[in-house]
Amino acid sequence: MTNDAELLACTPQPLRAPGFNPKVKLPYGLQAEHIRAAMDGLIEFLGFINQQLYSREMQRIETIWMPANFSSIVGEFMAVTIPRHCAALVKNRYHNGHPDLIPAGRFENDAVQYTHHGIEIKASRYARGWQGHNPENIWLMVFVFDSNRPGDATKNVPPKPFRFVEVSGAKLTKRDWVFSGRSAASRRTITASVTESGYRKMMRNWIYRDVA
Repeated sequence: MTNDAELLACTPQPLRAPGFNPKVKLPYGLQAEHIRAAMDGLIEFLGFINQQLYSREMQRIETIWMPANFSSIVGEFMAVTIPRHCAALVKNRYHNGHPDLIPAGRFENDAVQYTHHGIEIKASRYARGWQGHNPENIWLMVFVFDSNRPGDATKNVPPKPFRFVEVSGAKLTKRDWVFSGRSAASRRTITASVTESGYRKMMRNWIYRDVA
């Protein structure tokens, strides 16, 4: 199962220092260096885990978990790690509370079920079409990444290392969302998608781009 390409894919691609936007505007005292430190933490974490799996002739973590689950873990890692570098923000301690990050000390026990204050975090393999549960006024930050998926080997997709492709963020309003349709027979949860106006806001305030 193991080969040189698989071993190389165990080490995520490092961040490119010139890829961070010096003009980005971030809320709540958050700085680009805080985001970069959290991203570096995930890169180190995935590298350690995948190298350990490789040493036991096991698949990399991104090729084991379902794509949606892996995306959730990337987003959750960012939500947990960013406050370690930015004291002005904390992880929302309310179970499934919204948003993911809230201003430190603003709410009792740093827990709130729902508020417009804070930052919602998403992670996605897709460059647009990001989704949430409802149209809302919220500061949204999206981490776009690229990695292998389960089943790639059977489709002759070669091993490739995890890499961050882009990070962007902006304050969106309800007008920047639209409900995603579903068929009458579908049982999936109704979601809302970021519209073109929301996408443009995010792109104007990009945080990181994996540029050569």
